[in-house]
Amino acid sequence: MSSPDVSSPEVSTPDASTEAPTQVISVVSPLPGRLIPLNEVPDPVFAKGLVGGGAAVVPDDDAGVLTAVAPLDGRVIKVMPHAYIVQHASGPAVLVHVGIDTVGLKGEGFTVLAQKGDQVRAGDPMITVDVTLVRSKDLSMCSPVVILDSAADAIEPPASGGRVEAGGHLFKIPGR
Repeated sequence: MSSPDVSSPEVSTPDASTEAPTQVISVVSPLPGRLIPLNEVPDPVFAKGLVGGGAAVVPDDDAGVLTAVAPLDGRVIKVMPHAYIVQHASGPAVLVHVGIDTVGLKGEGFTVLAQKGDQVRAGDPMITVDVTLVRSKDLSMCSPVVILDSAADAIEPPASGGRVEAGGHLFKIPGR
């Protein structure tokens, strides 16, 4: 398996003197499907928490074309056909990687809807993905949602097998 392509995300660190009081940030699911903890993701980089803590969503087998949405309110730091990063104003950045090894598709089956620099709200459309096409290439649609630069155990992992809708609560980023 190849490593996820999340190079140089240009995540900024807020100035401590102007930073708002710490708060718990709610992260929503980018896609509808079945929840799994990161340690069940079929990619060792995500499964070992090397990118950061989080959870993953596996869309249903008959999903067709889905719209992946922003996981939290913030600014789009990076957007590629298969992945995107949104950074909250208070600092934390969340990576959504749509599928495993989908970078190899070079955009096939994906449509980018958001642009780098956009201000988005949780639930705003980011990209579309043709789940049927991705799976026809024998790729997993398991989609990690990760808090960048966080510990692997940064959040309480969801119970494996629970269901979530796109825009539904996934996990909380604890205040700092």
